[in-house]
Amino acid sequence: MSNPTLIKAFTTGGAVTKRRLVKFGSADATVVQAAAATDLIIGASGDLDAASGARVSVVVAGIADVEAGGNITRGALVTADADGKAVAAAPAAGVNNRVAGVAMVSAASGDIIPVLLAPQQIQGA
Repeated sequence: MSNPTLIKAFTTGGAVTKRRLVKFGSADATVVQAAAATDLIIGASGDLDAASGARVSVVVAGIADVEAGGNITRGALVTADADGKAVAAAPAAGVNNRVAGVAMVSAASGDIIPVLLAPQQIQGA
């Protein structure tokens, strides 16, 4: 159910699993799997796993298929868990969490769901 409008190829700075949220790596033109709600998420990896140093397609705009890491209600903002899976985003006191986008359907852990990519930040109180 994905509908990507912009896909960009990057080199991986570490292994990236398919359908995971990603962030920029330590060097220009590299990405790594996102691992926290505070990561600067830029998009979602495509349908193939990529080893470290390999090329990976990243959906940076549009609707991307992402694996859910927990229960998510359609319409909820999502961010990354420790494995780069989509989880419901929430503000945390004193922390600025990042959002990858909006879940288009409800999901349980392990489901592959369409996420409308809309990177943004939510501020904690």
